[in-house]
Amino acid sequence: MTIGVVMLVHTAFDRAEQVIRHWVSGGCPVVVHVDKNVSTTVYDSFVTAVADLPEVQFSKRHRCEWGTWGLVAATQSASEKLLANFPDVRHVYLASGSCMPLRPIAELKRYLDERPRTDFIESATTADVPWTVGGLDEERFTLRFPFSWKKNRYLFDRYVEFQRRIRFRRRIPAGLVPHMGSQWWCLTRQTLSAILQDPDRPMFDRYFKKVWIPDESYFQTLSRLYSQKIESRSLTLSKFDFQGKPHIFYDDHLQLLRRSDCFVARKIWPRANMLYDTFLGPNSSAGTMAEPNPGKIDRIFARAVERRLRGRQGLYMQSRFPNEFWDSRFTSAPYSVFEGFTELFEDFEPWLARATGARVHGHIYAKEAVEFEGRQTTFTGALSSSPVLRDYHPQMFLRNLVWNTRGERQCFQFGPGDNQAVSWDLAKDPNAQISVISGAWAIPLFQSNRNFADLRTEAADLQKIESDHLEALRSIYAKSRVRIWTMAEFIESPMELLQTVIDEIGIRDARRLTEAPRLVELKGFGQFLQNLKNQGMHPYLMGDFPVESAPDNRRQSPRKPYLVR
Repeated sequence: MTIGVVMLVHTAFDRAEQVIRHWVSGGCPVVVHVDKNVSTTVYDSFVTAVADLPEVQFSKRHRCEWGTWGLVAATQSASEKLLANFPDVRHVYLASGSCMPLRPIAELKRYLDERPRTDFIESATTADVPWTVGGLDEERFTLRFPFSWKKNRYLFDRYVEFQRRIRFRRRIPAGLVPHMGSQWWCLTRQTLSAILQDPDRPMFDRYFKKVWIPDESYFQTLSRLYSQKIESRSLTLSKFDFQGKPHIFYDDHLQLLRRSDCFVARKIWPRANMLYDTFLGPNSSAGTMAEPNPGKIDRIFARAVERRLRGRQGLYMQSRFPNEFWDSRFTSAPYSVFEGFTELFEDFEPWLARATGARVHGHIYAKEAVEFEGRQTTFTGALSSSPVLRDYHPQMFLRNLVWNTRGERQCFQFGPGDNQAVSWDLAKDPNAQISVISGAWAIPLFQSNRNFADLRTEAADLQKIESDHLEALRSIYAKSRVRIWTMAEFIESPMELLQTVIDEIGIRDARRLTEAPRLVELKGFGQFLQNLKNQGMHPYLMGDFPVESAPDNRRQSPRKPYLVR
């Protein structure tokens, strides 16, 4: 008993010939179907090229197109000819011209000899199929699909909508439970002949002719009626991307294909000379009788799909600009945002740089200019301090800043006086660590020598902007790590809260703080807030400040010691 091969060919005929000769050299008869779309000249040349092989025959030609009945009709014709002309065949292996055996044919024969009654065909109900791509699972069996999805996409979509609108539903033939799976199977003679010789076959064929992608459901469904034992898996390695398109294997996939232990793989690039020479050459060595295990390489393909969909977090460029909702992270690396700290502390930026070793910038979204560290005019990656260039795409500016400085922590200041275009982006970015001292924007107003009416108007505007920003940070959609204190809360114990902020940055070998930045002079600040209230503006974001005087948290200079006799 032996294996017969049904091969569907429509292109790369030189490689198809090479694969056919490999099957025949292993003792397998082959019946070839050539797509009717192929010209007669090319077809005749191909037939002539393998005319020296008596084990190779050609079946009646059908016009084949993806997702249509022609692929099933081609498989039926070739299978009927194979069963009729080669009575010694016990298993029939369906392959394409781009499929390539990965292991010696003798190993496949021994494997099937040990399982003489087993059908290898992926067959699962629509409820259990997670890989359908295109929005149609159960409906592909209950609607009609007379139009080609590829050639007449408009008619295909409109006809589907029409059937849904009138609630049309096809009757599934009695006794059939629709199943789906890979079209590349290996069936026993008993199962395949029972499907092809079933007296109800005309009814089944009429039904499946209007099913969408019938080559993935016809044999998968009917084999359930006749098979004695089904292994719901394919012996052919085939992988698909997130759009449902098959992965193509190239020369650099050599070790990957070897590791899978599968008997056959598709789709092989026609110019992958190393693969064809390795697996079809005379020196192809027999391996161990390992069970085919494509799961060994599933992790690699899962990572490939993940990279294809999401890429590297925070990487945006001309050749890769992913959908906004596909990336879970706004930037590529963790960074820290400080709001209100430079207003409350006189020397906060140099102090933070000493305490953490991070790159500490000023207000990079200040309206006048980008305040890079040291107030540079250009920064890593040719980023300019021009606010015009930055505001052309504020989100991309931050992405570039973090991406260009990978490996070092970026810290910058932010406040209600800055460009707020990135407010929600900061809130939703898991890479962001945001520390806020709310109401600190009032300190520069308090220190300025301006008309109080103007200060009151600006204070009202700034408070409204910060209130909206805090609402974003507290939103259920926020994913950043956020800590918010009012000014009154923070100046009660600044060292303790500063230690908390430093610890969250995650500096290695961090020690307890031994120095703190200098607080600005806040004497009279409480009265300033009261004056704003008296003018009808209620400054509530600062917390509860006493009117008489602000708490004095400055370190007192030690008194001179003296001796009492």
